[in-house]
Amino acid sequence: MAAAAIVFFWLAFAATHMGLSSAPVRTRLIAALGERAFLGGYSLVALATFVPLVWFYFGHKHQGPFLWYFGSAPALRWIMYAGMALALSLLVAGLVRPSPAAIAPGKAEVGGAYHITRHPLFMAVGLYGVLHLLVARVNATELAFFAGFPLFAWAGCRHQDRRKLASGDEKFRRFHDETAFFPFTGPGALRGLREIRLPLALGAGLAIGLRVFHARLFG
Repeated sequence: MAAAAIVFFWLAFAATHMGLSSAPVRTRLIAALGERAFLGGYSLVALATFVPLVWFYFGHKHQGPFLWYFGSAPALRWIMYAGMALALSLLVAGLVRPSPAAIAPGKAEVGGAYHITRHPLFMAVGLYGVLHLLVARVNATELAFFAGFPLFAWAGCRHQDRRKLASGDEKFRRFHDETAFFPFTGPGALRGLREIRLPLALGAGLAIGLRVFHARLFG
């Protein structure tokens, strides 16, 4: 069954992504390989597990039992457009300024997108999956593929937080206490939006471009 294969690919990606970044494994690998070699290998393993997941899904779209389709509702379409602009903005902001909990950590300072969420990159990924479940024609393969994004985002965020807190980094602990896990659940979210005007503009532009060329790129 195609949906089961997609779940397997998700589990393989998540297990390697979080397993290799866990403190005991990461420490031993860096000691043996060096930090740059570890980061390079970590990225290659991520690609080697994520690319087959995406490739397999696109080869098996709309397989399995039909579940739902809400995409004909105009309100949901506009929620999708606005949500994707926000998701892409968080993605840009998270790439420009990496999380202090990431495998290649940034500074543990609250600012920009980190007023919105402690994990802008992961939350962008999760939001992408949720939005597509709302408007896509969802068969079993779509459910397995798109639901994997918010589930992986949630698990990845928790893993990052626990790993970093366990390290005893006091700067990160303060950062953790001052930031929100889920977007817009903390008091400084509006300030965060004001501080990421360029990522917001880029995110909106990317969202428009993807909407215009969506059929050509993804069918």
